[in-house]
Amino acid sequence: MKQSMIYALDFDGVICDSAVETAITGWKAAGRLWPDMTEDRLSEQLIDRFRRVRPAIETGYEAILAMRMIDREEDDDAVLNHFEPSKQKLLDEAGVDVEFLKKLFGDTRDNWIAADLSNWISVNPLFPNVADKLKQLNEWATWYVVTTKQERFVSQILNANEIDLSGGNIFGLERNRSKADTLIEILEGHPNEQIYFVEDRLPALLSVTTNPKLQSLKLQLVDWGYNTIQDRQEAVRKGIELLCIEDFLKAK
Repeated sequence: MKQSMIYALDFDGVICDSAVETAITGWKAAGRLWPDMTEDRLSEQLIDRFRRVRPAIETGYEAILAMRMIDREEDDDAVLNHFEPSKQKLLDEAGVDVEFLKKLFGDTRDNWIAADLSNWISVNPLFPNVADKLKQLNEWATWYVVTTKQERFVSQILNANEIDLSGGNIFGLERNRSKADTLIEILEGHPNEQIYFVEDRLPALLSVTTNPKLQSLKLQLVDWGYNTIQDRQEAVRKGIELLCIEDFLKAK
């Protein structure tokens, strides 16, 4: 019998360490907008730098802009701390909007998957021992993925790791709504159960703290995802639990 505990898990940065794949896809897509960003110029150094600025990114398509910023700017802190205003400047410069970038990013991923699925999967590893944890959850708990990633990509990665999760339990980019609204729907379906919202992005958790409909949720910021020391310190000040991977793996 499953326990009355519900997990709402972010995907990138909680389940999947997708930084390398996101950087590569972002660079490839950026090359369609800025021809000087040829694939042969993408280096391990640039990918490592992307990992450092990854906490600034909320949705995958923003990797296109982040890689352009990294290519132009030597200071990673400048990219990380001024991402939002720089993002709009690049959109204006390229003459495109967010919807165009979302499609470009998704199409670039789809093309990679069609050409070499196993290679794409290999650069989307799950964090250590998380696959076993999710398989255990299937035996005694109910869990959802609440993500800004497109749902088909989540399903492909889970399937490649032999993790069963109904498509109805995956809430992704296609829903065109905030994580808070998704959590309200999950809560309405489980009114008498404790819901744990596990995230690696502090802003997503803070948006829940200000929503009166979501005050019953338990909020956890993971310390293994794409966030900064400052994010973790702020989470603690705000009363949000900081979760280490060892505690997540052994939680029952």
